[in-house]
Amino acid sequence: MDRIGPMGYANPYMPEPRAEGPRWWPVYLIGIVAVVLVAMTWMGATDSSERIRQDKVMMTASVLLLASFLLLLWGVFFSRLPRRSRVLLVGGFFSLLAAFFALFEYRGVSGDLVPEFELRFRSSAANLAADKASLPGVADFPQFLGPNRNGEIEGVRLSRDWTADPPKLLWRRPVGRGWSGFAVSGNAAVTQEQHSAEERVVRYELSTGRVEWATREVAHYQNALAGEGPRATPTIHGGRVYAMGGSGLLTAIDLDSGKTLWKRDVIRDSASDVPVWGKSDSPLVLDGLVIVAGGKSATLVAYDAENGEQVWRVGDDGAGYASPFVATLAGVEQIVAWGGASLTGHDIRTGHVLWKQAWPRRQPNVAQPLLLPGDRLLVSAGYGVGAKLFHVEQRSDESFVAEVVWESLRLKSKFANFVYYDGFVYGIDDGIMVCIDPENGRRKWKRGRYGHGQLLLVRAQGEDDGLLIVQGEHGEIMLVEPSPDELRELTRFRALDGKIWNPPTLAGRYLLVRNDAEAALFELPVRMELSAR
Repeated sequence: MDRIGPMGYANPYMPEPRAEGPRWWPVYLIGIVAVVLVAMTWMGATDSSERIRQDKVMMTASVLLLASFLLLLWGVFFSRLPRRSRVLLVGGFFSLLAAFFALFEYRGVSGDLVPEFELRFRSSAANLAADKASLPGVADFPQFLGPNRNGEIEGVRLSRDWTADPPKLLWRRPVGRGWSGFAVSGNAAVTQEQHSAEERVVRYELSTGRVEWATREVAHYQNALAGEGPRATPTIHGGRVYAMGGSGLLTAIDLDSGKTLWKRDVIRDSASDVPVWGKSDSPLVLDGLVIVAGGKSATLVAYDAENGEQVWRVGDDGAGYASPFVATLAGVEQIVAWGGASLTGHDIRTGHVLWKQAWPRRQPNVAQPLLLPGDRLLVSAGYGVGAKLFHVEQRSDESFVAEVVWESLRLKSKFANFVYYDGFVYGIDDGIMVCIDPENGRRKWKRGRYGHGQLLLVRAQGEDDGLLIVQGEHGEIMLVEPSPDELRELTRFRALDGKIWNPPTLAGRYLLVRNDAEAALFELPVRMELSAR
């Protein structure tokens, strides 16, 4: 309303016009709605609400990103702030964003899909070398998950208290990128690493951490979520190293000299493409064959261990990310494979499919299946899929059949293996430690958020004194007494900084751990050393 009258003088009865101030209510509304949506995403403790934790993380991230975008729009177009304030607001937002990415480097996501960043200018991993000719009491750990590829290690009785007698750091050194574990034979420790465009198989001297040789192949797997580099643990057998690269290059290497003896492109041989999350299966060496997961046109492919010639290829359900292993089911030794859409048993000599059980194709199959007493196999996957127990039997006509005993959402293992001890199964259910009764799939307890780590069952030979070494996702090592009554964490220590998706290696009393930046060897305290199996 204009206060100037018709004669050109001020009208004292007309009110002073009020300048409109900033409009704040959209900020409050956006904030309240965002808080309510995030709270609704995470509220509740039922199994259905815990089913897919990764979905909750993604939903939360979507809400926060949308809220940030709406607040930016408010500041520019709808806030009624002075022009100078709006320019400062937008400039400050993008300056902070640029400063953040100048200081921090994106390093992929956690197992729950939470983005992870680290300082770009942090000091590199320390190189603490040892000077030892050999290690007393060392034992072979020649392949993924140990001698029997099941996460069980016999031959050492660990001390139960690491406070009074802590693990001793023997060496620590930088390594190349990748999620491969170590295989150990004698004083040789072999792993895979990415160095720029080169994929390397590297042999270290176990006692000192010194590099003894490294192969170099031009190959490079990288994924914004899964990270960079090879992800399969090599296999040491018969004086040779067999390694599966992240993009499907299978190599045979002389353990002593590091000379490459032969190599095969498994992806090409399987008429396939590199899997979304990279090739992660560790080679199985059996009866003169090297057996690996294939691709679209082959669940399994077998090569001659001596010369690399293809011997057979079978299956049409595609390949999974788990490693093939040997199991005796219904009295018959066979190869068990977890493909892209099925669990199968195969004849060792020919690869012929003995039995087959369908499995949902909607999520990656990664965690190792577990052989249980009574010709049973326990299989589990993450992202809300859960677990199934199969029973395999042989019919009178010598054909095989695998039947589902039970299904359960109580064990959702994304990529952590699980172990069987004294009648119960222990594993990682969507980032939390869990104990399952394998007779019915019911949960005994669920405690301890260790993240998407790994675990090994350790016990003295022939004795029921088992302990669980649990490797947390972010660098801590826990010692847990397996009990169906409760979580009994005995002690812990921090081994490495940063995310660990690499499986641990226990060579006697020596724990070898690594991530995508560094590796370290620890001597664990023992109560009494026993001979390794």
